[in-house]
Amino acid sequence: MSQTRKSISALISISWHKNITKYKKLYTFQTIIQGILVYGAEISQIPTGKLNKILSTEMDVLGKSARKSRMERIKNEHIKEIMIVKEKQDIINIIQKKRLQWYGHVKRMLEERIPKLIMDWIPRERRKRGRPRKTWIE
Repeated sequence: MSQTRKSISALISISWHKNITKYKKLYTFQTIIQGILVYGAEISQIPTGKLNKILSTEMDVLGKSARKSRMERIKNEHIKEIMIVKEKQDIINIIQKKRLQWYGHVKRMLEERIPKLIMDWIPRERRKRGRPRKTWIE
């Protein structure tokens, strides 16, 4: 998340600029910011709080690209309509799609490959007290 925020702050002048079209701003978002947000998400489990931060970061960038500040209190659906991304997938759906692709990739691997062994590994020892942690598959 910190790298995403750094790249957003580096691109702030582009997202608020009047002469750059929203299509170019959207392309910049999809290539740079979305790539940073999705990186590594297919391998590890993401907590719900982190998912909400990812969604808010996505909407923050789209709002800045639409030249709307948070002080204007405009709904996310309206910002998505302005930026013409209403019918496109949000970042969470893209992460889930990438996660499914990674799962299929690991399942097709040979049995002796380390990612395949880790995916199929079942620990022999008992779990600790308390709520069990979420696994990758959950």
